[in-house]
Amino acid sequence: MKYNPNEIEAKWQKYWLENATFKAENNSEKPKYYVLDMFPYPSGAGLHVGHPLGYIASDVYSRYKRHQGFNVLHPMGYDSFGLPAEQYAIQTGQRPEDTTSVNIDGGTDKEGNKIAGYRKQLDKIGFSFDWSREVRTSNPDYYKHTQWIFIQLFNSWYNKNSDKAEDISTLVSIFSTEGNANVNAVCDENIEAFSANEWSAFAKEQQEKILLQYRLTYLAETEVNWCPGLGTVLANDEIVNGVSERGGFTVVRKKMTQWSMRISAYAERLLQGLNDIDWSESIKESQRNWIGKSVGATVEFNVQNSEAKIAVFTTRPDTIFGVTFMTLAPEHELVSQITTAEQKAEVDAYIEKTSKRSERERMADVKTISGVFTGAYAEHPFTKEPIPVWIGDYVLAGYGTGAVMAVPCGDERDYAFANFFKGQNGMQEIKNIFDKDISEAAFGAKEGFQLVDSDFLNGLDYKKGTQKVIEELEKINQGKGKTNYRLRDAVFSRQRYWGEPFPVYYVNGLPQMIDAQHLPIILPEVEKYLPTEDGLPPLGNATTWAWDSVQCSVVSTQLVDNVTIFPLELNTMPGWAGSSWYWMRYMDAHNENEFASKDALAYWESVDLYIGGSEHATGHLLYSRFWNKFLKDKGFAPTEEPFKKLINQGMILGMSAFVYRLDGTNTYVSKNKIDGQKVQPIHVDVAMVNTSDELDIEKFKNWREDYADAVFITEENGKYIVGREIEKMSKSKYNVVTPDDICTEYGADTLRLYEMFLGPLEQAKPWNTAGISGVFGFLKKLCRLYFDDNGLIVTNDEPTKDNLKSLHKTIKKVAEDIEGFSFNTSVSQFMICVNELSTQNCHSRAILEPLAIVISPYAPHIAEELWSLLGNTGSIATVDFPIFEPAHLVESSKEYPVSFNGKMRFTMVLPLDLTKEQIEEIVMNDERTIKQLEGKTPNKVIIVPGKIINLVG
Repeated sequence: MKYNPNEIEAKWQKYWLENATFKAENNSEKPKYYVLDMFPYPSGAGLHVGHPLGYIASDVYSRYKRHQGFNVLHPMGYDSFGLPAEQYAIQTGQRPEDTTSVNIDGGTDKEGNKIAGYRKQLDKIGFSFDWSREVRTSNPDYYKHTQWIFIQLFNSWYNKNSDKAEDISTLVSIFSTEGNANVNAVCDENIEAFSANEWSAFAKEQQEKILLQYRLTYLAETEVNWCPGLGTVLANDEIVNGVSERGGFTVVRKKMTQWSMRISAYAERLLQGLNDIDWSESIKESQRNWIGKSVGATVEFNVQNSEAKIAVFTTRPDTIFGVTFMTLAPEHELVSQITTAEQKAEVDAYIEKTSKRSERERMADVKTISGVFTGAYAEHPFTKEPIPVWIGDYVLAGYGTGAVMAVPCGDERDYAFANFFKGQNGMQEIKNIFDKDISEAAFGAKEGFQLVDSDFLNGLDYKKGTQKVIEELEKINQGKGKTNYRLRDAVFSRQRYWGEPFPVYYVNGLPQMIDAQHLPIILPEVEKYLPTEDGLPPLGNATTWAWDSVQCSVVSTQLVDNVTIFPLELNTMPGWAGSSWYWMRYMDAHNENEFASKDALAYWESVDLYIGGSEHATGHLLYSRFWNKFLKDKGFAPTEEPFKKLINQGMILGMSAFVYRLDGTNTYVSKNKIDGQKVQPIHVDVAMVNTSDELDIEKFKNWREDYADAVFITEENGKYIVGREIEKMSKSKYNVVTPDDICTEYGADTLRLYEMFLGPLEQAKPWNTAGISGVFGFLKKLCRLYFDDNGLIVTNDEPTKDNLKSLHKTIKKVAEDIEGFSFNTSVSQFMICVNELSTQNCHSRAILEPLAIVISPYAPHIAEELWSLLGNTGSIATVDFPIFEPAHLVESSKEYPVSFNGKMRFTMVLPLDLTKEQIEEIVMNDERTIKQLEGKTPNKVIIVPGKIINLVG
């Protein structure tokens, strides 16, 4: 027999599929364990070897928990809505649903591209997924429930008194009986007060407009990142260096009417919830920073010669007498009102320039100083002195109030701004309110000072000064203490086609929810996926996209009469809609009536282990936690937090290859022959390079037409040696290695073991195909313990002590490593164990049967085959994990070095339970001792049991 991975792996993958080996039950006497992977976006490029890293780790853990007797849910699906599929559709004229389907299931697209298909690629690697629960966010049977959750959010408000979301009907009841004066809600700013009688007298439309100011999902005009090149609004994490991450298009800030989610209502709960979950401190810190809690005060400054008032939030109200100027965000609504005629042109030009920079870029850029004086002056609340008002792009409209009171003596950025514009119109001398020198830098500490030149605050420190100034601000009705958060409400609209349709139609411009019984509202066919000629989103191209409120169905847009037939929402939901609740759908994936039954939710509760990339540290994880908390408030989710434990896998980096072209020629110089010549490094496909870094010159010349007549300056041996560099794995860098190729040549078990062997799970590590042959050799060596060319060689012989020691060291080490997510050291232990057993010539069933179980989470196919060859029936997948027996690691004997006058002459193995006297007797009677002593009697015999034997004199 020979180890034939292709044959073995196909056999067992078929067995698992036909026998539903990994199907989880929603009700079991076994304890439950839920392992979840961040599900992939199915691109046409398919998987490269970096993608499965987290999946292999989660699969090892899932298989281990099954061996421990758990009912394990380990599902997989696809985050299949999104911008890339739509962009590809626009470029190629294909339907996004068609390309998405081919990307998942495999096949050939209309462009003639052969697509491997995510499902086939995943199956080849031997994952223990419960495929019966597969979800695709772009399937109507899935997004029906996303639409339903949206309706629940629309029909809810956040009650600060109960600190949770409640049905909008409870708010209407309060309005009807007592008005809104005492309502303590998370809502829009500047809501006008009304009585119960006034509420009842309002027209229905007016009531709906008021309720929109309280709903957890609402329509509002907001500042957004608009990308004309992509025709859509982008989230901050979709923008890099002021351009779209996808396509590199310019992004500008503009105001648009958008659906938004009131995630800010949950800011404190999102913050406190981090204390109750087992996540890495770095991820928690990322979330804390994104939520950005700060305690301080709001202060209201009147604007001179105007009705306008500038509200600011400050964490240092004690420094109010140090205010030297004020800065507004360029987008602040007051800028146009208060800017003087003399300054208007300069202000307008600055606003236009700033609109081209993303918020993230503005936040990150702490070196560039820019701003413009508006010509207006505010009034100090206590001294009534004039304070010049500037605009500057370091202030963001969406953070705080979009305005800051600048205290240069106590803030480095304000200090730099004041000094940069020193002497210019509208910039006053810096006021120093600390008993400290600020000639070189601002004094930003909160302790070690006393306030000076600060009126009634003189002599006070930070804590007492803050308390006192808040009291005085409240007396004059120009401020109060407040806790603020950086976290802003999340924009929930995309001007795109390939996303979840909103279950919304409009009556007189006001949104109405479609009743849940009529869901899903299915994405319609359109001819073009670009915006309409008059700038409407792509759904504006749909011919059948209106709501008949009598027949309760989608009908032709030509029938809109705004009496019974109304226009439907043209925007679609963003990419994070479907991924904000998908783990719950896996619990009950085929339930047509609800996203998951109460019984299924009660049984699985939440995810025990979540594995995914750190790029989702804020966006996805915050939105998911928000939706989970909301569903918990409404009685649908059983737990407050969705993911108990989170592990972030590191990235597998590509090993790029480069050829070196002499400038201005088509001549390529081998790496070791460059010798100071001016060359241009060019990426070359790693498939053309062997493990010795030698380029296949003929393949290179046939690769592209412009390389056909290339000339090569090679090494003395005629070889062309490429350069190597570690980079992110990417098609554009030609350094992608596909798991399919590895599986075909070496087998999936080799791939799995090698990826786990590369290094600690959470660290980035380079891929090097040259190292994979060693792992393949290890598996062949493992097999030789079980069979040779003639067949099975396993015996029923009693295992030796050394056999048992090797096995139980491995059982102990692997169990500890899996529990500690230290998978690379487990693979090392497998290699040590197999080497030891090979040296011991061990073929004992008592050793090799449990060894197959221990290795099965990592190399499941060969483990199944060995289990079967040993005469066992059924799958190895749920066999109990071997129990570690410490007794086998207790040393019963010791190999002593026997020394004469400190020089070791020979060794002898003796039982560890011997007394000194017994050891001495054995040593003195040994022939080797007698020979060394040559008839002499030693002056002294030094014996330390378990350590040394030394004969002196």
